[in-house]
Amino acid sequence: MGSQMKLKCKLFDMDVSEPSVMLHDDDCIEIGVREGDRVKIAGSKTAVAIAAHSDTLLERGTIYIPFSVSKVCGVRDGDEVSVTFSTKPDSVRSIRRKMDGEKLDKEEIHAIVEDILENRLTKIEVSAWLTALYINGMDISEIADFTVSMAETGDMIKFEKGPVFDFHSLGGVPGNKITPIVVSIVAAAGIMIPKTSSRAISSACGTSDFVETFCNVELDAESLKEITQEIGGVFSWGGSMNLAPVDDMVIKVEHPLGINPRPQMLASIMSKKLAIGATHLVVDIPTGAGTKVETLEAARGYAKDLMQLGEKIGMHVECAITYADQPIGYAVGPNLEARECISILEGSRHPSAVVEKACDCAGIILEIAGIPNGGARAREILDSGDAYRKFMEIVVAQGGRPDLKSEDLKPGQFSYELRSPKTGYIHSIKNKDVVSIAKAAGAPSDKGAGIVFAKKKGQRVEEGDLLLTIYADNEAKLKRARDTAARYFPMDIEGMLIKRVSPLGIR
Repeated sequence: MGSQMKLKCKLFDMDVSEPSVMLHDDDCIEIGVREGDRVKIAGSKTAVAIAAHSDTLLERGTIYIPFSVSKVCGVRDGDEVSVTFSTKPDSVRSIRRKMDGEKLDKEEIHAIVEDILENRLTKIEVSAWLTALYINGMDISEIADFTVSMAETGDMIKFEKGPVFDFHSLGGVPGNKITPIVVSIVAAAGIMIPKTSSRAISSACGTSDFVETFCNVELDAESLKEITQEIGGVFSWGGSMNLAPVDDMVIKVEHPLGINPRPQMLASIMSKKLAIGATHLVVDIPTGAGTKVETLEAARGYAKDLMQLGEKIGMHVECAITYADQPIGYAVGPNLEARECISILEGSRHPSAVVEKACDCAGIILEIAGIPNGGARAREILDSGDAYRKFMEIVVAQGGRPDLKSEDLKPGQFSYELRSPKTGYIHSIKNKDVVSIAKAAGAPSDKGAGIVFAKKKGQRVEEGDLLLTIYADNEAKLKRARDTAARYFPMDIEGMLIKRVSPLGIR
C-alpha cells in the first residue's frame, strides 16, 4: 500500500483543472503512488489530490502544491505535510456499474454527485460517467435521484409563500429573446417567478448575455429572494449563485467531449428549478431544423420526460412545443436582442412572432395559476403597458437605469450588408450558420455584435435585395463574420419550380 512521508511544501501560483500536486520520482516509489494516483495531504486540514511526478523539477523530500490546493489543506510555503496514498472513492465502482448498463440506487448516485462537488473524481472519471449516461442512459427514477442530489449539494432557496413559478427554454434557436417579456407579464399578473437564466455555451447569445446590457444579472440568493418577494420577478444569471454547482462543473467536462447526455440535461434543468423553490414550471421546447430538438416526435419525448420527472420530484411541469426552424424575431446578438425585446415591452407589435410566442408561453403560466384564457390575458397585460411597468421595476431593482429606452442599445459601429445573389423565395434559414456568423462577429462577448434580418423564411427577394446586416465592434471581427457568411451562406433561396416533369423525363 505504501507508506507515509513527511514532505516540505513549495507553493506555486498556477491554475489547475483539478486538485493535483507534484512529487519527486523517488518519493513516489517510497509512498507507493504512480502517475495519476491520489495522495492524501495532511496539513492543518486534509486534502486529496492527483499525483504527478518528476526527477528534475523538484528535489527529493519536496512537494509542489498549487495555491488552490494549499488553501484546502491549510498549509503555507515551507510547511511540512504528511503525504500518503489515497484509494479511489467508492463512486468509481458505481460509475463502472453504469458503464455496464446497470441501474444505480439513490445512495450511489448521491455519492457520485458529492464526489464531483468535492473534486474527489478526476476529469477522466467524470468523463467516463458522462459517457456512460450518454450510451446507457438512466430511467426516470434514477434521473429524479440525480436531480435531487444536484440540487441539495448547493443553495436551496425557500420562499415564505407560494406557489412559485418558473420558465425555461431548451434553447437551440437564435434570437429567442422572450424570457424578460414572459417574466414581466407573469409578475404583472401577481405571480412569483424568480427566473434564473444561463449565458451562451454554444449559442450566439444566452438570456443573461443580453439582459446584462441593461441591468445587473449577478444576484446572490438573498437578493434574488428579496426582489422576487417584493416585485414578483427577477432576471438573474444562475451562475452567480451556488445553485446546483455540480451542474456547472460537469458542463466544463461536457463541452470538449461534445456530448450532452439526456439524463444530465434533464437533471441540469430540473435541479436548478428545484433549488430556487419552483413549484410549477413551463418549459419551451423549440423544435425545427438546426435546433437541439429537430422533430416533433423528439419534442414530445422531451415533454413526456420533463413532466414525469416533475411528478417524481413534486413539481408541476407543462411544456410548450414551439416552431424554431428559423431565428425568433429579426435580431441576434446581445444589444440587438435587448433592443428588440424592450421595444416590444414599450409597445411595438413587431416582430409578431416574438410577441405571439411570449404571450402564448406566459399564457400557459397564467392558466396554471388559475387565470382563464391565459394567452388573451397575457396579451392584455402586454398591450396595457402593465408588463412594461413591471419590467422597469425589475430593471431598477437590479441596478438598471430608470429612464432605460430600447434605442439606448446600440449595434456595433462596423457593419456589412449581405444581399441576395438571385431572385426567388427564402426557402429556409439555417440556424447553425446564423449562430456561426454572429459568433464570428464577436457575440456574445462583444455586446454590439450580431445580426439583424431584413427578410425571413417564405418572403420573395429580388437579386440584390438586402437579406441581413452583420454588426461588429471592430473591423477584424466584421471581416471574419463576412468570410463566415461567404462560406456558410445562411439562407436557401430558390424559385417556386422544383422540377419539370415531361415525357422526356425529369429536367
